[in-house]
Amino acid sequence: MSTESRAGAIIRQLDLKPLPKESGYLGLIGSSALTTPADDPPGGPPLAIQSQVYYMLTRDFPINYLHWLAPDDTHILVEGGPVDYFIFHPDGHVDKITLGRDYAAGQRPIAPVPGGCWKALRLHESVSFALMVNVLTPEFTADRVKIGAGAGWIQRYKGAASWATEENLRAFIGPNWTDN
Repeated sequence: MSTESRAGAIIRQLDLKPLPKESGYLGLIGSSALTTPADDPPGGPPLAIQSQVYYMLTRDFPINYLHWLAPDDTHILVEGGPVDYFIFHPDGHVDKITLGRDYAAGQRPIAPVPGGCWKALRLHESVSFALMVNVLTPEFTADRVKIGAGAGWIQRYKGAASWATEENLRAFIGPNWTDN
């Protein structure tokens, strides 16, 4: 089976759906029955301690566009890859983790990202797909995500690493440019 056929089979078998704005494919797995009080907003409804989703990049959707999440977000590579994971911390520093299986080359099977960070992913051009499982702690809720950024965000992170060029940062924002 070709890797493109394998990607299509996974999308069908796991019932993955296109993810609007961020791009890629998403499938809900579930969430914990255990809950924790919401801290933002204080006194809000309790949140599941964690939730889990499948997330996939393909040649049709090779970039997961820039977004910010309140919860911690741990990506675990299940199949395919490698994929570069770009992390933008609130204090202005940046990290790049390559999810993959070539550990001698510095690739890792897991990318832990603290809550409150901006992030984007890009599939390596030489591969057809990457299937990941994301564990979000506490659970993902739509009111605790921001998608896209603008000139102020670019100025904050431009030059923070050799790959943090204005061109790359604009590509991470993609179609979700905002005036900020």
